Amino acid sequence: MTLSRTDNSALARWWWTIDRTALAGVLALMAIGLVLAFAASPAATGGGVQEGNFSYALRQMVFAVTAVCILISTSLLDPKRMRLLAAIVFGLALIGACLALFFGTDVNGAYRWLDFGTFKLQPSEFIKPAFVVLAGALLADKIKRGHPGEFTIVFILLAPALAILLAQPDVGQAALLVMLCVTILFLAGLSYYWVAALGVGSAALAVLGYLLHPHVRQRIAAFLDPEIQGYQTGLALQAFGAGGVMGVGPGAGTIKYRLPDAHTDFIFAVAGEEFGIVLCVLIAFLFGLVTIRLSLRAARSRDPFVQLAGAGLALAVGMQAFINMGVSLSILPTKGMTLPLISYGGSSLFAVALTLGLALGITRRRPQVPMGTRSREAWA
Repeated sequence: MTLSRTDNSALARWWWTIDRTALAGVLALMAIGLVLAFAASPAATGGGVQEGNFSYALRQMVFAVTAVCILISTSLLDPKRMRLLAAIVFGLALIGACLALFFGTDVNGAYRWLDFGTFKLQPSEFIKPAFVVLAGALLADKIKRGHPGEFTIVFILLAPALAILLAQPDVGQAALLVMLCVTILFLAGLSYYWVAALGVGSAALAVLGYLLHPHVRQRIAAFLDPEIQGYQTGLALQAFGAGGVMGVGPGAGTIKYRLPDAHTDFIFAVAGEEFGIVLCVLIAFLFGLVTIRLSLRAARSRDPFVQLAGAGLALAVGMQAFINMGVSLSILPTKGMTLPLISYGGSSLFAVALTLGLALGITRRRPQVPMGTRSREAWA
């Protein structure tokens, strides 16, 4: 089936207005994630003594098909429906994250997951994309109405999400959400003085997290003192060293059997051991490609909503990828954050698919209203 530029169907309009290069980069990352799921599944289902099976990889294939459906269907929406979807997702994510605090599964002292038997859902994963779209929409409306400096509504939106993330606790996701909030506010015209004030406030929250949560103190101590290097990061560095440039070969890795969370938080180390620095560089390049392409598409738009929400969504994925890879390479403290589109897990994959689907949809090249034809009321 071919799609002509003269074809007026919804699918044809979607194909010719979407950033196909960014879309190809997203699908390539998903494909790499499936390959690495097959590489890490025996270690995740087995252990240091015996080899497991490929059940995790098969589940990830089902998750990937669902994620592609989420990606495509979301990118087909118009901006008005995207705002409505973001509002619904944000409300449901907050409710789900609250329920996880009281009825969720305890994993290493954190209550982030709702257990549905065959599937565990982490509602807090969906807070980030929904928050970015809602914050972008609210700030864009303020800009269009001539009130670009009113940012209070964004802080009101941020407060409950931040409180729930810190209560779970999920300090890494909370820090990422604050960084996204500051970025969007800066793009919306926030002065440098307020950016500095927010930076001080974020540092205060980081200190509070350090004081309240023992696991945060342990991770910081392991990062700052090479002599007490964390067990996971130490094994991850060994995996990169064993892989070298070309890797030891698919399925031939051995360190992954001793590396906790090799299929999730440290999947990048599995890539380094079995496929070498070549695949690691390719993964970093693809994340950079997707993030930069979508950010530039957003910047070229005249619509403030597209500029703010599009750039925020692209940066959300780029920042999370950078943090995960930085942790695996021991240049950042351990944060328990997955590698987007590549780490095993339905919640993470679905949330990232939603994020990129919204980003691809928001940055589609829609007809622009000529500057000279806008009404006086619109300019006012």
